Amino acid sequence: MIISGKLPAPFFEYFVKSATLERDAALTKNDSIMNQNTLRAKRTTLRLLDALVPRQLTGAVGIRLWDGTRWPDARPRATTVALNFPGALRTIFGSGSELGMGEGYLRNEFDIEGDIENVLLLADQLGLNRLGLGRKVLLARQLLRLPRASEGLTPRAPARLSGQRHSRARDRQAVAYHYNASNDFYALWLDPQMVYSCAYFEQPTDDIGVAQTRKLDLICRKLRLQPGQKLLDIGCGWGALLIHAAKHYGVEATGITLSRPQVEWARRRIAEENLESRCRVLERDYRELKATQPYDALASIGMFEHVGVRMLPQYFEQAGHLLKPGGVFLNHGVALNAKHFPPSRKRNFIDAYVFPDGETMPINYTLRVAEASGFEVRDVESLRKHYLLTLRAWVRRLEENHERALGLVDEATYRVWRLYMASSAYGFATNRVTIFQTLLTKPTARGYSNLPLTRHDWYR
Repeated sequence: MIISGKLPAPFFEYFVKSATLERDAALTKNDSIMNQNTLRAKRTTLRLLDALVPRQLTGAVGIRLWDGTRWPDARPRATTVALNFPGALRTIFGSGSELGMGEGYLRNEFDIEGDIENVLLLADQLGLNRLGLGRKVLLARQLLRLPRASEGLTPRAPARLSGQRHSRARDRQAVAYHYNASNDFYALWLDPQMVYSCAYFEQPTDDIGVAQTRKLDLICRKLRLQPGQKLLDIGCGWGALLIHAAKHYGVEATGITLSRPQVEWARRRIAEENLESRCRVLERDYRELKATQPYDALASIGMFEHVGVRMLPQYFEQAGHLLKPGGVFLNHGVALNAKHFPPSRKRNFIDAYVFPDGETMPINYTLRVAEASGFEVRDVESLRKHYLLTLRAWVRRLEENHERALGLVDEATYRVWRLYMASSAYGFATNRVTIFQTLLTKPTARGYSNLPLTRHDWYR
């Protein structure tokens, strides 16, 4: 009975005990259902791995399930793909796109421990494993039985740019999306000079700082810079080439970039080197420069990928306006192997999360547009293997500084850079993409280009 609105103590204890028993029974039932579902997902995952990944292809790659189970065996591997939840395989094989797989990695549905390039090689080999239509339908049904991800890391939002592609306003948005990350984050894995482009190696074991300084000097030698000349660096980054050319070749150097953090960093470094009288950095689009005082030499190092195929004629025509007759222009940029051109129109991971609106094209197209714009092509050098070594060095340095990086960016952003640089390295390793330094000259009115007969001085 109830007295004064309160339950008698014995009845209250009985009520609480009964409620607790009911709750525990419900939880036990839910746990049993969850365990059954997890066990079912584990069996399905192992069957799918057996069907989709021939064991002879695993090589350096092993799989670890969320409960610690290893496939195809417990032998240590150079690379482990960790499936962090029962539906991870659905994301990897069922997303239907490189972008979907990349986003699964960003959300930590799966992780990659060790060398990511081994996973990319395995993925390439799987592409050779042709399955019949009936087999594909059966496997697809099994994938769909695996659960969807319900939680995980929250990746940064993919790029959402507005306006006409490669307009000045939209290009500023694209540059801000990529380059306006913390300068300190880039400093963790770039060399001390903050050179964010392909280095130049004599040996694969060269220190990245030494290789980057060697690259800067090679550019200056190819341009044959002399004291008192005026140099323009289109897309100057954090100002390393400007400072090197002013200190060691005595030029007056101007750099332009669309990234405010890069401008601030470069100006500070120029001041530290006491080079304000010979170096300056402007936050400017290359299309905004006037040709009132043309330059003796132009360099564009690692900016070319942002120009766009449609804008290429304007890019080279503007470079011609900015250069004196007889002047030289070194264009250093990534190129797509003609075998893979034109690329797929599907939005890929790098376009969504790294370099929005970035475009690459075969070198033959670039040279044709450059010649049509009035330039003479004097030299073309491939640095494909050099960029492979550069990217591997960056990935290694980023991974070594993982904990420090998380003090500057979140885990998902760290993964964006790790995945993009490792996949880019694999692209250079397999010759899907390459990179060229192209030396162009602007002939005088009589068609002369005042260059030596040989290139001996470049490689002294």
